[in-house]
Amino acid sequence: MKVHLSSLGCRLNEAELQNWAQTFQAKGYSIESESTQADLVVLNTCAVTSEAARKSRQTIRKFHRNNPRARLVVTGCYASLEPQELEKIMGVDLIVDNSDKEVLVEKVHEILEAPVMPEFATEPGESSLFTRNRERAFIKIQDGCRYRCTYCIVTVARGEERSRTIDDLIDEINQLHQQGVPEIVLAGVHVGGYGSDIGSSLYELVETILAKTSIPRIRFASVEPWDLGEGFFELFKDPRLMPHMHLPIQSGANSVLKRMSRRCKTESFAELVNQARQYVPNFNITTDVIVGFPGETEEEFAQTLNFVETQPFGHMHIFSYSDREGTKASRLPNKIDKDTKKQRSRELHQLAAKLKHRELSNQINQTVDVLWESSSLILDNGLKRYFGYTPNYHKVQIDIAPKYQVERSILPTNIKAVNDSNVLVGDVSVCELETLSVEIADDIKNHSQQSIQITQL
Repeated sequence: MKVHLSSLGCRLNEAELQNWAQTFQAKGYSIESESTQADLVVLNTCAVTSEAARKSRQTIRKFHRNNPRARLVVTGCYASLEPQELEKIMGVDLIVDNSDKEVLVEKVHEILEAPVMPEFATEPGESSLFTRNRERAFIKIQDGCRYRCTYCIVTVARGEERSRTIDDLIDEINQLHQQGVPEIVLAGVHVGGYGSDIGSSLYELVETILAKTSIPRIRFASVEPWDLGEGFFELFKDPRLMPHMHLPIQSGANSVLKRMSRRCKTESFAELVNQARQYVPNFNITTDVIVGFPGETEEEFAQTLNFVETQPFGHMHIFSYSDREGTKASRLPNKIDKDTKKQRSRELHQLAAKLKHRELSNQINQTVDVLWESSSLILDNGLKRYFGYTPNYHKVQIDIAPKYQVERSILPTNIKAVNDSNVLVGDVSVCELETLSVEIADDIKNHSQQSIQITQL
């Protein structure tokens, strides 16, 4: 049976897809990249905003319309918050609450009664990963959140904090490394709260990962800035820990942060950024900002602009506030009109682009290790364009001859320029490319010899 897995929203949803893919494959299912070719479709929905909920409904209908014969399983935050609405949508065969995600594959297998036989066999050590991303794996370290930011519905949908054990996570990371994955991202609803329920901490988890695995690159998904204790950035002395963190500030006005029930003020956030850059000068901080939060005055928005301009943000996700039923913020007075939110968003996007260009320009003439991703883009001049990410998570591109295959490789790359799309332009030496080609050829030869030996046995 062919299974198509799809997600909307956060990195945690992506991490869950990867876990399900492995479990489905272990039971003999195959992973299908096209929903129209699948016998079973699993959608991990989002409900962080009203627009996200609308898109979830729209996607469900699209999957059913394009492939009405497929069984359709819906899970995620929208499925947990609005199961009655979901039941009304044609084509939905099974709704799985967030609380049952850990056993989703088993529920699908049992409730839908889908007997399958293995449709493929893998050689020993061959990857059984979710096929969409072999360069980077998202590791779900925990779920749920103890805090209640007034605009956030996710804490309601995801419930209380639940952390995975360190031993379990170490086993998963080592398995991924053996399968050839060079980079992991630690993901969760409240990443910084890891261990609160099992007597551990994010610091202890990272320390153990560094000690008991050899995975080349380790990153974090979004981490609340107040969760990073004294000395946390000392961990980044280990070069395997990539010098980038996404720390959502949400507003540059302390009065707005108070109405949001955020546990961080702008002063402490700025000090945190200074600490990071004391340990790693090119440490990249990315962030989230909400504009048009209820009651946001012109003065408060000006404070946000002024604060943002003082920070070395490499990228900003900018959201215009919209009411989400079930949150405290939806009941706050003094809503901001649509036109004002659009104007503020436009101003902040312009500032964000300027800040990003400034940070990218600081990378020029540096040589950094870039993890290159797969590519199918052939240019008019016959060269092939690849995209990858620097250690501090800046996007970079190179144009090279099609005979070279660089995906999933980490190569020293000289940063030459910043293009009009705010993407770094890099250059990899021919010597590095030729050396990589020889290594790939040797790997293919060794794999072929192993396959012949297995066949003979």
